[in-house]
Amino acid sequence: MPIVDVETAAALLRRGEVVAIPTETVYGLAANALDEAAVRRVFALKGRPASHPLILHARDPRPWARFDARAEKLAAYWPGPITLVLPRRGVPDVVTGGRDTLAVRVPGHPVALDLLHRLDFPLAAPSANRFGQVSPTTAAHVLASFDIPVLDGGPCAVGVESTIVDLSRPSPSILRAGAIDADAVCLALGEELAPASDTPAPGTLPTHYAPRARVVLVDDAPAGSLAIRRRPPAEYARALYAELRALDALAPDVIYAERCDPLGIGVAVNDRLERAARRA
Repeated sequence: MPIVDVETAAALLRRGEVVAIPTETVYGLAANALDEAAVRRVFALKGRPASHPLILHARDPRPWARFDARAEKLAAYWPGPITLVLPRRGVPDVVTGGRDTLAVRVPGHPVALDLLHRLDFPLAAPSANRFGQVSPTTAAHVLASFDIPVLDGGPCAVGVESTIVDLSRPSPSILRAGAIDADAVCLALGEELAPASDTPAPGTLPTHYAPRARVVLVDDAPAGSLAIRRRPPAEYARALYAELRALDALAPDVIYAERCDPLGIGVAVNDRLERAARRA
């Protein structure tokens, strides 16, 4: 340890341990979602407020949430980077922050799916970083923050967190932008989206994803500056957190970040940049 294989990761999770796992979006701090003590270890490691709900990862989330016709339409994107907020059933309050809804998804990473098929319980897994800091997209990023077992699945293919769609209210809404954009969600549902509701969701605090350095969001970064440069949206998403971490390691006062073209996942990239650029 701390790098472990999938069989060892499964054994550790069965014993109530916390293991960092890969997904296609970012690495997660995973624990048995039905073991309250194990989930509390996730909150303690991350420094996450107990009122902030976690996302449940499962090979099939239907036993843990109430699916309706709309949920089944969006479940066509699974395995993949979309999370659905639905009425809950059968999970401890600690996972949901005591709320009557639950965020669920089926991750689209082959290593994560292999792990889930070895387990007879779902996993609660927020991003594997200290609360409010830059998310990890490699095993090395996780190990820079935690001395815990890590299941290494290589660099994350998507690079930003999943789209979160709230289906717990009469009109659906997107709580967090991701790789599945609003147009795709509308097309799948066959209806328009409402403005974002006040349903609590991971990664939606005004200040989040923040390095130590101050992030300044610009259209064109000054020549010669430490900067994250604009590129096609999907490529930008894959590189964003790794570049934020690499530049922050140089201990600058300022990191400039050029805005992404707001197309598809580019909306999510700009959302993460805007939150990183705000200061509490």
